[in-house]
Amino acid sequence: MESGSSASRTAPPAPRSAARQRVDRLLREAAKFGAVGGAGVLVNLLVFNLVRHTTDLQVVRASVIATVVAIVFNYIGFRYFTYRDRDKTGRTKELTLFLLFSLVGLVIENGLLYVATYGFGWDSSLQSNIFKFVGIGIATLFRFWSYRTWVFRTLPAKETVADAESILARAAKKPRSQQRVP
Repeated sequence: MESGSSASRTAPPAPRSAARQRVDRLLREAAKFGAVGGAGVLVNLLVFNLVRHTTDLQVVRASVIATVVAIVFNYIGFRYFTYRDRDKTGRTKELTLFLLFSLVGLVIENGLLYVATYGFGWDSSLQSNIFKFVGIGIATLFRFWSYRTWVFRTLPAKETVADAESILARAAKKPRSQQRVP
């Protein structure tokens, strides 16, 4: 005898909605971005503190050097891990846009450190690291938006195929009487 519950276990899973698929893709992208970005933050802070404690450079100059090292690290991680499935045809344009938006992020990140250090006199090692970290966080929000929107663009075919599949899946769910006949 077969119970009703075993039949439900063998039924194929219901197709996910197009909106749910987009949210899932965004969450995976954000997780990958966060993994590369998290490693980049560690590189940034490590280089910042290393330069700061082994040279006589001023705080913001040490921070700019650390940010540039992290930008190079992050480009490699984003291109070959986070966005490896994205369009690779316009590498010169991609790199130019990446550097442009990274430069804006550098200004955001180090501008906050500059204001804290020279505007408010908060320049102890702990204060510098706190404001460096907060600046990285604010700049990261900008970078995530700009990189996914302008730099590592989605291939149009993937979006079109996903949309077409979701339309077909919805059409297959409708009763025959509600479907349009051409």
